[in-house]
Amino acid sequence: MLLATATACANDVPEANWSRGLLPDHVTEQGDVVQSLWNGAWIAALATGAVVIVLILWAAIFHRKRKAKAELPPQVRYNLPIEMLYTLIPLVMVSVFFFFTARDSDVLTRVDGNAPVKVKVEAFQWSWRFTTTVNGKTLQPVAGVPVSDYKQGPQLVLPTKSKIEFDLSTDDVIHSFWVPEFLFKRDVIPGLSEDNPGRKFEITTLDRPGVFAGRCAELCGVDHSRMLFSVKLVPQAEFDQYIATHQAGSAQ
Repeated sequence: MLLATATACANDVPEANWSRGLLPDHVTEQGDVVQSLWNGAWIAALATGAVVIVLILWAAIFHRKRKAKAELPPQVRYNLPIEMLYTLIPLVMVSVFFFFTARDSDVLTRVDGNAPVKVKVEAFQWSWRFTTTVNGKTLQPVAGVPVSDYKQGPQLVLPTKSKIEFDLSTDDVIHSFWVPEFLFKRDVIPGLSEDNPGRKFEITTLDRPGVFAGRCAELCGVDHSRMLFSVKLVPQAEFDQYIATHQAGSAQ
């Protein structure tokens, strides 16, 4: 609640919903994977918390020292079945968390390399440069400067219902490419070679047109808070028109 109140004055904070675990409504297929993992983790955490609270209350009520009796209540130290239970249950819980996290991480980091739309993202202090390639045709780069409103920053136009590959690079410090509605962010680390898998990720956009705020999520210097941009999702027909007027070398 404190976090929600503190960020309420920002114009680029997406609307969250309790039914989604306070995550924004996602605009990618990969967002379904993240949402499912997030909800499952919260359900498991809340169930574990409820069991722990019940055990604490039970111990406090039924195993406290009585004023009328001098002896201690029955102790359970060195109880092998209980100690095995204390060990096995956390092991099972951690194993389950690890399985689902590893499975979903594999989905989120998979790059097939056959996306029709590829975006080269160059981060620098303190803005972004986007160079989009569509079926081998490179569009004019879109670059920005530090701004106080994401609507004034560089805008990356992408089609809905399409697979998109991102290639992240920087020449100065570590940045982080984050669009909250993607439910995914990736650090932009200097010095990674072009064939390093840590530079790339893929998304498949849903049929949800709109303009979505993006930002750097890694403290990168004095104007870090102004390193803002936007992503505009448009239907394919509108994206085709955008391509026609923004091919490299064409006049706008």
